[in-house]
Amino acid sequence: MCAGVRQGDTGNDAGDAATAVVAWGNAWLTGHVGLDEAVDAVEKLAGPQIVSAAAVPPDGAGGDRLDEVTLRRRLGELRVEGMTGLRLALPAPGDPLGLTGPPGFNRAALDAEAAVIAVLPDRAVGLVPGEDRRGSSYVGVRWRSYDAAATAPDVPTLPDADRQLMLTMRDATEALLTVDDVAGVPPEIVDTLNDLRDPDRGDHPLAPGYPQRAHRVAALAGRLALVVELAGRLDGHGLNADQMRRRDEALRLLDRAVRRARVAACNSAFDPVP
Repeated sequence: MCAGVRQGDTGNDAGDAATAVVAWGNAWLTGHVGLDEAVDAVEKLAGPQIVSAAAVPPDGAGGDRLDEVTLRRRLGELRVEGMTGLRLALPAPGDPLGLTGPPGFNRAALDAEAAVIAVLPDRAVGLVPGEDRRGSSYVGVRWRSYDAAATAPDVPTLPDADRQLMLTMRDATEALLTVDDVAGVPPEIVDTLNDLRDPDRGDHPLAPGYPQRAHRVAALAGRLALVVELAGRLDGHGLNADQMRRRDEALRLLDRAVRRARVAACNSAFDPVP
């Protein structure tokens, strides 16, 4: 496992669940799908969804189950309360991407490496995902609710994230696929990086209503997340200290760019149409 990049940092299950809720929730809020269709899509991607209806106290007390309701019901309740949008947060240690506080919510989101922020007229509600395992076959997502700061987060715009992702991808590809380094890179990573050069890939991981650029950026970020995940399994065999340093730095920068691209893509549902 390379230093500074943990397996699953960018492509973890919590991040996938949060991405699905934001993408399909915003598609619902913008009138492109119905609530039932949105929730069905989320649960098809991430399993059954349960949400605590009450906010976790600042000290985190209150147990694991706080008046749980279905995701469908909780989204409907938030809409009645005036919810206007959903934002994605994909924080990592030292990089609280998408978070604005308070500390209790930030800590929980950092532990999960993902969160969803529901924006209301005078406040915000933070939702933090965790595994919901019951018995031998039921595996879903349990969301805990937190009071969140209503301040807009410091996150990149979609064009900025797009440019940075392309630049970082180029640099990472050069670092990982040089003649000296390629012996230490598994064929899965080589194939994935080479596949990124195909301009005709048509992945659309978001939901209806998102701009085409957001679909493209999210698709590229998803494939690069696989590179980070696969590279997290490397043990450095066959690489010298300088090669390991170059690889680890490339992966750290790639992980950062991927997370920013996913956040910018998901949060672009309400961007003005150019």
